[in-house]
Amino acid sequence: MSQNHNNNAVAKYPRMGVILSSGGGRGVYAHTGFLMALETLKLPVTALAGCSAGALVGGIVASGTPLPDWIAALSKVQRKEFWKPTSLSGLLWRMLRDKGRGITGISDTKRAIAFCRKNLRAKTFEGCQFPFYALAINLDSGEKIIFSEGELAPRIMASAAIPIVYQPVKIEGEYFCDGAVVDFAPTDAICCLHNLDVVIVHHVSQRFDKNKSIDHVLTEPWTLLKITDRLLYRNRPWYLSDEGASSQRISSQRCPCGCGAIIIVIEPELPELTWPMTQGGTQVLQEAQQQTIDLLAPFQTALQTDPRGMFPKMVNPDNS
Repeated sequence: MSQNHNNNAVAKYPRMGVILSSGGGRGVYAHTGFLMALETLKLPVTALAGCSAGALVGGIVASGTPLPDWIAALSKVQRKEFWKPTSLSGLLWRMLRDKGRGITGISDTKRAIAFCRKNLRAKTFEGCQFPFYALAINLDSGEKIIFSEGELAPRIMASAAIPIVYQPVKIEGEYFCDGAVVDFAPTDAICCLHNLDVVIVHHVSQRFDKNKSIDHVLTEPWTLLKITDRLLYRNRPWYLSDEGASSQRISSQRCPCGCGAIIIVIEPELPELTWPMTQGGTQVLQEAQQQTIDLLAPFQTALQTDPRGMFPKMVNPDNS
Protein backbone atom coordinates (compact mmCIF):
# COMPACT_ATOMS: atom_id res chain seq x y z
CA MET A 1 0.00 0.00 0.00
CA SER A 2 1.45 3.33 -1.04
CA GLN A 3 -0.59 5.65 1.19
CA ASN A 4 1.30 7.69 3.79
CA HIS A 5 -0.96 8.93 6.55
CA ASN A 6 0.14 10.92 9.55
CA ASN A 7 -2.26 9.13 11.88
CA ASN A 8 -0.43 5.87 11.17
CA ALA A 9 2.84 7.20 12.57
CA VAL A 10 1.79 6.47 16.15
CA ALA A 11 -0.47 3.50 16.84
CA LYS A 12 -3.58 4.49 18.70
CA TYR A 13 -5.87 2.17 20.60
CA PRO A 14 -8.47 1.26 19.73
CA ARG A 15 -8.28 1.11 15.95
CA MET A 16 -11.66 1.18 14.21
CA GLY A 17 -12.36 0.30 10.60
CA VAL A 18 -15.54 1.09 8.69
CA ILE A 19 -17.07 -0.78 5.75
CA LEU A 20 -19.80 0.94 3.71
CA SER A 21 -21.86 -1.36 1.49
CA SER A 22 -23.46 -0.81 -1.88
CA GLY A 23 -26.96 0.67 -1.74
CA GLY A 24 -27.78 2.89 -4.72
CA GLY A 25 -29.03 6.43 -4.17
CA ARG A 26 -30.51 5.48 -0.80
CA GLY A 27 -27.11 4.23 0.28
CA VAL A 28 -25.48 7.61 -0.39
CA TYR A 29 -27.77 9.31 2.12
CA ALA A 30 -27.75 6.39 4.58
CA HIS A 31 -23.95 6.12 4.77
CA THR A 32 -23.70 9.88 5.25
CA GLY A 33 -26.05 9.66 8.23
CA PHE A 34 -24.08 6.70 9.60
CA LEU A 35 -20.79 8.62 9.48
CA MET A 36 -22.48 11.59 11.14
CA ALA A 37 -23.51 9.25 13.97
CA LEU A 38 -19.93 8.01 14.42
CA GLU A 39 -18.80 11.62 14.66
CA THR A 40 -21.49 12.34 17.24
CA LEU A 41 -20.43 9.29 19.28
CA LYS A 42 -16.76 10.33 19.03
CA LEU A 43 -15.71 7.12 17.27
CA PRO A 44 -12.80 8.05 14.95
CA VAL A 45 -12.14 6.05 11.79
CA THR A 46 -8.74 4.42 11.27
CA ALA A 47 -9.40 2.93 7.81
CA LEU A 48 -12.41 2.77 5.49
CA ALA A 49 -13.48 0.65 2.54
CA GLY A 50 -16.59 1.04 0.41
CA CYS A 51 -18.49 -0.42 -2.49
CA SER A 52 -20.64 1.57 -4.92
CA ALA A 53 -22.61 4.10 -2.82
CA GLY A 54 -20.23 3.27 0.03
CA ALA A 55 -17.23 4.08 -2.15
CA LEU A 56 -18.73 7.44 -3.11
CA VAL A 57 -19.46 8.56 0.46
CA GLY A 58 -16.37 6.95 1.92
CA GLY A 59 -14.08 8.49 -0.66
CA ILE A 60 -15.43 11.98 -0.19
CA VAL A 61 -15.13 11.81 3.60
CA ALA A 62 -11.71 10.10 3.50
CA SER A 63 -10.51 12.89 1.19
CA GLY A 64 -10.97 15.34 4.05
CA THR A 65 -14.28 16.91 3.03
CA PRO A 66 -16.09 17.88 6.27
CA LEU A 67 -19.37 16.03 6.71
CA PRO A 68 -21.41 19.27 7.05
CA ASP A 69 -20.04 20.43 3.67
CA TRP A 70 -20.93 17.11 2.06
CA ILE A 71 -24.43 17.16 3.57
CA ALA A 72 -24.92 20.70 2.25
CA ALA A 73 -23.92 19.51 -1.23
CA LEU A 74 -26.34 16.57 -1.01
CA SER A 75 -29.18 18.84 0.10
CA LYS A 76 -29.07 20.80 -3.15
CA VAL A 77 -27.83 18.18 -5.63
CA GLN A 78 -29.78 17.99 -8.88
CA ARG A 79 -30.25 14.85 -10.93
CA LYS A 80 -28.48 16.34 -13.95
CA GLU A 81 -25.27 16.55 -11.89
CA PHE A 82 -24.85 12.77 -11.78
CA TRP A 83 -27.25 11.32 -14.34
CA LYS A 84 -27.68 12.10 -18.04
CA PRO A 85 -29.44 9.25 -19.85
CA THR A 86 -29.12 8.84 -23.60
CA SER A 87 -32.22 10.07 -25.42
CA LEU A 88 -34.75 7.33 -26.12
CA SER A 89 -34.79 8.14 -29.82
CA GLY A 90 -30.99 7.99 -29.98
CA LEU A 91 -30.92 4.70 -28.08
CA LEU A 92 -33.54 3.13 -30.34
CA TRP A 93 -31.78 4.36 -33.46
CA ARG A 94 -28.49 2.78 -32.38
CA MET A 95 -30.30 -0.42 -31.48
CA LEU A 96 -31.83 -0.62 -34.95
CA ARG A 97 -28.89 0.67 -36.97
CA ASP A 98 -26.05 -1.02 -35.08
CA LYS A 99 -27.98 -3.88 -33.45
CA GLY A 100 -27.01 -2.51 -30.03
CA ARG A 101 -23.32 -2.61 -30.83
CA GLY A 102 -21.33 -0.46 -28.41
CA ILE A 103 -24.25 0.33 -26.07
CA THR A 104 -22.95 -0.33 -22.55
CA GLY A 105 -25.27 1.73 -20.33
CA ILE A 106 -28.10 4.24 -20.25
CA SER A 107 -25.93 7.12 -19.01
CA ASP A 108 -22.26 7.97 -19.34
CA THR A 109 -20.29 8.77 -16.20
CA LYS A 110 -18.74 12.14 -17.10
CA ARG A 111 -21.14 14.21 -15.00
CA ALA A 112 -20.98 11.83 -12.05
CA ILE A 113 -17.17 11.89 -12.08
CA ALA A 114 -17.26 15.69 -12.25
CA PHE A 115 -19.64 15.72 -9.26
CA CYS A 116 -17.19 13.56 -7.31
CA ARG A 117 -14.25 15.81 -8.17
CA LYS A 118 -16.16 18.90 -7.09
CA ASN A 119 -16.80 17.45 -3.63
CA LEU A 120 -13.38 15.92 -2.95
CA ARG A 121 -10.84 17.73 -0.77
CA ALA A 122 -7.92 15.45 -1.72
CA LYS A 123 -7.76 14.23 -5.31
CA THR A 124 -5.90 10.94 -4.83
CA PHE A 125 -6.01 7.92 -2.54
CA GLU A 126 -2.53 8.83 -1.36
CA GLY A 127 -3.79 12.23 -0.16
CA CYS A 128 -6.63 10.86 1.99
CA GLN A 129 -6.67 11.58 5.73
CA PHE A 130 -6.86 7.83 6.47
CA PRO A 131 -6.46 4.70 4.30
CA PHE A 132 -9.38 4.29 1.89
CA TYR A 133 -10.29 1.48 -0.52
CA ALA A 134 -12.96 1.19 -3.24
CA LEU A 135 -14.26 -2.10 -4.65
CA ALA A 136 -14.99 -2.58 -8.35
CA ILE A 137 -14.98 -5.36 -10.93
CA ASN A 138 -12.60 -5.42 -13.88
CA LEU A 139 -14.70 -6.19 -16.95
CA ASP A 140 -11.62 -7.14 -18.98
CA SER A 141 -10.46 -9.86 -16.58
CA GLY A 142 -13.62 -10.45 -14.54
CA GLU A 143 -11.57 -9.98 -11.38
CA LYS A 144 -12.57 -8.26 -8.15
CA ILE A 145 -10.44 -5.13 -7.82
CA ILE A 146 -9.82 -3.06 -4.70
CA PHE A 147 -8.53 0.38 -5.63
CA SER A 148 -6.08 2.01 -3.22
CA GLU A 149 -3.93 4.19 -5.47
CA GLY A 150 -4.35 6.92 -8.06
CA GLU A 151 -7.01 9.52 -8.75
CA LEU A 152 -10.07 9.15 -6.55
CA ALA A 153 -12.94 10.44 -8.70
CA PRO A 154 -12.86 7.96 -11.62
CA ARG A 155 -12.19 5.01 -9.33
CA ILE A 156 -15.01 5.99 -6.96
CA MET A 157 -17.35 6.20 -9.92
CA ALA A 158 -16.08 2.91 -11.33
CA SER A 159 -17.13 1.29 -8.05
CA ALA A 160 -20.56 2.93 -8.37
CA ALA A 161 -21.20 2.35 -12.09
CA ILE A 162 -24.34 0.22 -11.80
CA PRO A 163 -24.60 -2.17 -14.78
CA ILE A 164 -27.11 -1.04 -17.43
CA VAL A 165 -27.72 2.24 -15.56
CA TYR A 166 -24.19 3.58 -16.16
CA GLN A 167 -21.55 2.88 -18.77
CA PRO A 168 -18.38 1.25 -17.40
CA VAL A 169 -15.50 3.55 -16.47
CA LYS A 170 -12.28 3.25 -18.47
CA ILE A 171 -9.14 3.54 -16.35
CA GLU A 172 -5.66 3.00 -17.77
CA GLY A 173 -7.05 1.12 -20.76
CA GLU A 174 -9.35 -1.24 -18.82
CA TYR A 175 -13.06 -1.08 -18.03
CA PHE A 176 -14.57 -1.26 -14.53
CA CYS A 177 -18.08 -1.26 -13.07
CA ASP A 178 -20.03 -1.60 -9.82
CA GLY A 179 -18.29 -3.76 -7.23
CA ALA A 180 -21.65 -5.06 -5.96
CA VAL A 181 -21.54 -7.52 -8.85
CA VAL A 182 -18.97 -9.50 -6.86
CA ASP A 183 -19.22 -8.28 -3.25
CA PHE A 184 -21.58 -5.94 -1.38
CA ALA A 185 -18.96 -4.77 1.12
CA PRO A 186 -15.17 -5.30 0.94
CA THR A 187 -14.54 -6.47 4.49
CA ASP A 188 -11.33 -8.16 3.38
CA ALA A 189 -9.84 -4.82 2.28
CA ILE A 190 -8.97 -3.48 5.72
CA CYS A 191 -9.70 -5.84 8.62
CA CYS A 192 -6.41 -7.70 9.00
CA LEU A 193 -4.30 -5.30 6.93
CA HIS A 194 -4.48 -2.43 9.44
CA ASN A 195 -4.38 -4.35 12.74
CA LEU A 196 -7.88 -3.18 13.64
CA ASP A 197 -9.62 -3.87 16.92
CA VAL A 198 -13.13 -3.44 15.58
CA VAL A 199 -14.75 -3.17 12.15
CA ILE A 200 -18.23 -1.69 11.80
CA VAL A 201 -20.09 -2.72 8.64
CA HIS A 202 -22.95 -0.46 7.59
CA HIS A 203 -25.03 -2.65 5.28
CA VAL A 204 -27.80 -0.91 3.35
CA SER A 205 -27.92 -3.00 0.17
CA GLN A 206 -31.30 -4.07 -1.15
CA ARG A 207 -32.70 -7.41 -0.02
CA PHE A 208 -33.96 -10.13 -2.33
CA ASP A 209 -37.68 -10.16 -1.59
CA LYS A 210 -38.98 -13.68 -2.16
CA ASN A 211 -42.48 -12.48 -1.32
CA LYS A 212 -42.55 -10.36 -4.49
CA SER A 213 -43.13 -12.36 -7.65
CA ILE A 214 -41.56 -11.30 -10.93
CA ASP A 215 -45.09 -10.37 -12.07
CA HIS A 216 -45.20 -7.81 -9.26
CA VAL A 217 -41.77 -6.49 -10.21
CA LEU A 218 -43.02 -5.92 -13.76
CA THR A 219 -45.58 -3.41 -12.44
CA GLU A 220 -43.00 -1.30 -10.54
CA PRO A 221 -41.10 1.76 -11.79
CA TRP A 222 -37.65 1.06 -13.24
CA THR A 223 -38.47 -2.61 -13.84
CA LEU A 224 -35.14 -3.26 -15.56
CA LEU A 225 -33.28 -1.99 -12.51
CA LYS A 226 -35.49 -4.05 -10.18
CA ILE A 227 -34.63 -7.18 -12.15
CA THR A 228 -30.93 -6.30 -11.91
CA ASP A 229 -31.36 -5.91 -8.13
CA ARG A 230 -32.90 -9.38 -7.91
CA LEU A 231 -29.90 -10.86 -9.69
CA LEU A 232 -27.34 -8.97 -7.58
CA TYR A 233 -28.95 -9.38 -4.16
CA ARG A 234 -30.19 -12.97 -4.32
CA ASN A 235 -27.69 -14.07 -1.63
CA ARG A 236 -27.05 -12.49 1.75
CA PRO A 237 -23.35 -11.92 2.54
CA TRP A 238 -21.54 -13.94 5.18
CA TYR A 239 -21.46 -11.17 7.79
CA LEU A 240 -25.26 -10.78 8.03
CA SER A 241 -27.52 -12.71 10.37
CA ASP A 242 -29.49 -15.67 9.05
CA GLU A 243 -32.48 -14.94 6.84
CA GLY A 244 -34.86 -15.88 9.59
CA ALA A 245 -33.36 -13.15 11.79
CA SER A 246 -33.28 -10.42 9.13
CA SER A 247 -35.11 -8.03 11.46
CA GLN A 248 -32.04 -7.99 13.72
CA ARG A 249 -30.47 -4.59 13.10
CA ILE A 250 -27.15 -5.13 14.90
CA SER A 251 -25.02 -8.22 15.32
CA SER A 252 -21.40 -9.07 16.12
CA GLN A 253 -18.83 -11.79 15.55
CA ARG A 254 -15.08 -12.35 15.50
CA CYS A 255 -13.20 -11.74 12.28
CA PRO A 256 -13.15 -15.10 10.41
CA CYS A 257 -9.51 -14.50 9.42
CA GLY A 258 -8.43 -15.05 13.01
CA CYS A 259 -6.95 -11.60 13.69
CA GLY A 260 -9.19 -11.17 16.74
CA ALA A 261 -10.99 -8.05 15.53
CA ILE A 262 -14.66 -7.64 16.37
CA ILE A 263 -16.99 -7.35 13.37
CA ILE A 264 -20.11 -5.32 14.20
CA VAL A 265 -22.79 -5.22 11.52
CA ILE A 266 -25.55 -2.63 11.38
CA GLU A 267 -28.42 -3.26 8.96
CA PRO A 268 -30.89 -0.39 9.48
CA GLU A 269 -34.54 -0.29 8.49
CA LEU A 270 -34.77 2.63 6.07
CA PRO A 271 -37.37 4.23 3.79
CA GLU A 272 -37.22 3.35 0.10
CA LEU A 273 -35.64 5.81 -2.32
CA THR A 274 -36.30 5.01 -5.98
CA TRP A 275 -33.49 5.69 -8.44
CA PRO A 276 -32.59 8.37 -9.44
CA MET A 277 -34.68 10.38 -6.99
CA THR A 278 -33.11 12.63 -4.36
CA GLN A 279 -36.37 13.79 -2.77
CA GLY A 280 -36.69 11.92 0.51
CA GLY A 281 -32.93 11.57 0.88
CA THR A 282 -32.81 13.78 3.95
CA GLN A 283 -35.22 11.46 5.75
CA VAL A 284 -33.04 8.45 4.90
CA LEU A 285 -29.96 10.30 6.20
CA GLN A 286 -31.66 11.22 9.47
CA GLU A 287 -33.08 7.72 9.99
CA ALA A 288 -29.68 6.11 9.43
CA GLN A 289 -28.00 8.58 11.78
CA GLN A 290 -30.51 8.09 14.60
CA GLN A 291 -30.61 4.30 14.29
CA THR A 292 -26.82 4.12 14.39
CA ILE A 293 -26.71 6.28 17.53
CA ASP A 294 -29.43 4.18 19.18
CA LEU A 295 -27.68 0.90 18.32
CA LEU A 296 -24.11 1.88 19.21
CA ALA A 297 -24.66 4.19 22.20
CA PRO A 298 -24.89 1.24 24.67
CA PHE A 299 -21.39 0.17 23.55
CA GLN A 300 -19.83 3.63 23.15
CA THR A 301 -17.45 3.40 26.10
CA ALA A 302 -16.30 -0.09 25.14
CA LEU A 303 -15.73 1.00 21.54
CA GLN A 304 -13.65 3.93 22.77
CA THR A 305 -11.55 1.86 25.17
CA ASP A 306 -11.53 -1.94 24.69
CA PRO A 307 -13.70 -3.17 21.80
CA ARG A 308 -12.08 -6.61 21.77
CA GLY A 309 -13.06 -7.09 25.39
CA MET A 310 -16.66 -6.11 24.76
CA PHE A 311 -17.43 -9.03 22.49
CA PRO A 312 -18.44 -11.63 25.12
CA LYS A 313 -20.61 -9.03 26.83
CA MET A 314 -22.25 -7.55 23.74
CA VAL A 315 -26.00 -8.00 23.89
CA ASN A 316 -28.15 -6.87 21.00
CA PRO A 317 -30.50 -4.01 21.96
CA ASP A 318 -34.22 -4.55 21.75
CA ASN A 319 -35.15 -4.04 18.09
CA SER A 320 -38.84 -3.83 18.68
